[in-house]
Amino acid sequence: MTYDDLKEFDGETYAGMRVGGRHTWRYTDAVWRERKVSPDAWEFVLTSIKRRDRSAPPGSGAPLGTQYHWYLLAHQWVRKIDADSYHTFLSGVKYKVAHKRPQWRSWSSGYPDGTSETERVIAILEESLADLRTKAGRAEPLLAVDV
Repeated sequence: MTYDDLKEFDGETYAGMRVGGRHTWRYTDAVWRERKVSPDAWEFVLTSIKRRDRSAPPGSGAPLGTQYHWYLLAHQWVRKIDADSYHTFLSGVKYKVAHKRPQWRSWSSGYPDGTSETERVIAILEESLADLRTKAGRAEPLLAVDV
């Protein structure tokens, strides 16, 4: 079956890569793996080492070994530039869901006064949806990028 052939998934007809198909993309110092899960949805994992542009001031920042759980809401624009490459632009917001200090037994969300990670993500999505609905009511466009 080719890319442009019509396919069906859960009663929806679509063209493009088959549901269940996978890609691995290599960015400079990063790997993005994705799997198509429906005609318009992909699951993805990005792994990378994140490095500061400039060295951190002495004594600043979190202690070594501190971990963070962030939730991202983003737009990704891509433009195909050859058979195997796309120019990519990703823009969005990130929210802290939880953190874990090196000496802690649990994440901040696991302590009695902590909000569960699921509750925090639900709150983020509800706030984001309310904001998006407000912008839609004012006919504000989403960020448009020409890549």
